[in-house]
Amino acid sequence: MRVAAGAAALLVLSAPVTWVVPARAHAPTRVSGAPVEVCRITDPAVTEVSGLAVTPTGYLVENDSNPDPAKTRVFTLDKACRVTGSVQYPRTARDPEDLAIDRKGTVWVADIGDNGPMTGGSGNRRSTVALWTMAAGSTNLKIHRLVYPDGLPRDAEALLIDGQGRPVIVTKDASGEVFRLDTPLPTDNTSGAKLTRVGVFEPRRTGTSNPWGFLGVAWVTGGAVSADGTRAVVRTYADAYEFEVTGGDVAKAITSGKATVTPLPDEPQGEAIAYTADAASLLTVSDQNGPAVILRYPSGLKPPPPPSSAAAPASPLAAAPPASPARAVPRAPLLLGAFTVVALMLVAAVARRARRR
Repeated sequence: MRVAAGAAALLVLSAPVTWVVPARAHAPTRVSGAPVEVCRITDPAVTEVSGLAVTPTGYLVENDSNPDPAKTRVFTLDKACRVTGSVQYPRTARDPEDLAIDRKGTVWVADIGDNGPMTGGSGNRRSTVALWTMAAGSTNLKIHRLVYPDGLPRDAEALLIDGQGRPVIVTKDASGEVFRLDTPLPTDNTSGAKLTRVGVFEPRRTGTSNPWGFLGVAWVTGGAVSADGTRAVVRTYADAYEFEVTGGDVAKAITSGKATVTPLPDEPQGEAIAYTADAASLLTVSDQNGPAVILRYPSGLKPPPPPSSAAAPASPLAAAPPASPARAVPRAPLLLGAFTVVALMLVAAVARRARRR
């Protein structure tokens, strides 16, 4: 959700001057690179983009919350950022904040925003948050309601899907709590499935220029996992934090791994982030009215090796079966044939010697 300017100003003025962040076991590595404009979203139906994902033909984006439910949609874009289609929720989505596509091609929409009064929300906080999923090739969104383990409301804008297909949510506050669903994903449930708190994501005081100052450096606004599942990124309004992922454990990577930080300076309201298909670059877009630009930054992590041109070894199930006995060449006839050839050669040699006498 966009932060109202007046509410944000009040929050900045009333916030403490110092911001203390616990020391991490690993100091982050900071890299930088100038962004490149990829394309510009100009369709008036696309407003306040808060989530972004990459598809083989272009992109998926979703609108943030809107008083008109008809405008709260998921849009497909081609590679030039032209709208090629859209999907509407079967019922009103309250505050969609992020998008992800897992390794099966399922689309996930994180309806997890819940601003409090200080950041432009109402005093009526949510008792549950929700995820929406859309299977590959489908246009039907299904709802899955979740609840934080202590039952208290939180504002969150970042969703990542780990190697086991589990959703990981990072809250927006300065020391972002990291939650994961460790139980089966329920569908169309009324009481929320309980999330597990697995740790915290700790942003740095990077000083990167952004519209919200030191608060923007701290607030978590998006996340993504690369298509091959080997890296994850969490962003704030100011910076992108990348982590190497081992064994598909995204939550462990972002709570205890060493971060590589890429500055994303002065994005109008940077909330969405995604990896390119080859994971060599990061893509971002701002939650703003009017034309929104998709920007590309070089990834701070070492590019993954290209796929090998050699044929991959077949899995045991795909391996060719052994030859059947009917087609196998018996060993005994081979030996008999060899002895026969040797015997004939000996007979021929004896006959030649007899003729010479």
